[in-house]
Amino acid sequence: MTGRQSRALRLAIVSGVVLAGAVLVTLAAPQQAGQATPPAAKSPYLKLATPWPDADTLRKRQSEAEGRALFSSADPLVFTLTADFKAINKDRDPASTRRFPGVLALAAPGGGVTSIQIQIGTRGNVRLSPRTCDFAPLRLEFVKSAVKNTAFDGQDALKLVTHCWQDATFEQYVLREYLVYRVFNLHTPRSFRARLATITYVDTSGGKTIAARHGILIEDADDVARRMGGRVVDIPRGQFSDLDRDATTMMSVLQYLIGNTDYSIYALHNVKLVQTPALGRMLTPVAYDFDISGLVNPHYGRTDPKLGIASVRDRLYRGPCRTMAELEPALSEFRGRQAAVLALPDALPDLSPRSRKDVVSFLEGFYAAIARPDGVKRAFIDTCAKITM
Repeated sequence: MTGRQSRALRLAIVSGVVLAGAVLVTLAAPQQAGQATPPAAKSPYLKLATPWPDADTLRKRQSEAEGRALFSSADPLVFTLTADFKAINKDRDPASTRRFPGVLALAAPGGGVTSIQIQIGTRGNVRLSPRTCDFAPLRLEFVKSAVKNTAFDGQDALKLVTHCWQDATFEQYVLREYLVYRVFNLHTPRSFRARLATITYVDTSGGKTIAARHGILIEDADDVARRMGGRVVDIPRGQFSDLDRDATTMMSVLQYLIGNTDYSIYALHNVKLVQTPALGRMLTPVAYDFDISGLVNPHYGRTDPKLGIASVRDRLYRGPCRTMAELEPALSEFRGRQAAVLALPDALPDLSPRSRKDVVSFLEGFYAAIARPDGVKRAFIDTCAKITM
């Protein structure tokens, strides 16, 4: 053992953690006399060393995830949700595990209506607060046998981005966030898919329709990983050196494009890490949840004061340091997809003319920044992060 390794080991022991090979093992604290021994927490690092299924199994999982019916169409999915939304919207505890019965009704393939019994829960952080949203973001949970041969075939649970408030402005926020997912999908398959929905909410406590609004159904994180041929590993305190280089650059530039700083690889905030057999223990970051971004620009959007920017409309690159030569392959891809990205707002008929103009203008600001070497230097090189945040 070298002197440096010895010092590192002593520090790890003091902090209660030992590095054994490539797996972190947490040391148990001494027990007081008569004190019950708590159950050992399973270290997330152990998953990195879990054996992989055989190649045929991984290919089958990948094919199933890629072929999910929900994401086979870009047309808005129309359905009705019936539940006790008065009670649901009172459940604003982020740690809550309460579930409420509901019925999801949608058009059947051969005509008529298919009604699916589901469980509904609230979720989220910022949007879960009643100070932010009058209508909570939801989690829909299914029984697989009940959704067979429907648009939800193969789904266990899905996040539903809701309209937040009845005001038409919030309808535009949903549409703009949906655009972000489409932008990510255009640039990389290592991104969450999303399906726009038109949802009628019926409250059982009063028997009345309380809203008819757009929402977004977000792909399950495990399906994202399966499409990539891998698995989600929730390992906190990650560094750029732990991540796939090209994927991290692409994700970081995409976040800059949409003006999003509301994420952290280190804290696993709005980022999932995916491990694949091909990359071993080098992980791939996949971002989600883009409502507090410059492209969406919600009224409740706030930035971290430590970042030194005043507004979500102020772009800040939070990715790893790269040279001009290292950035160029990724930036060349962005330039090549500029026309396709700028055409996306026109493909959403319910996006208001004002929102469409604002979205296009904001996106064009990115392409202006990457059009010249001095713009690239200012945006990505002068302000790059030495470590993850």
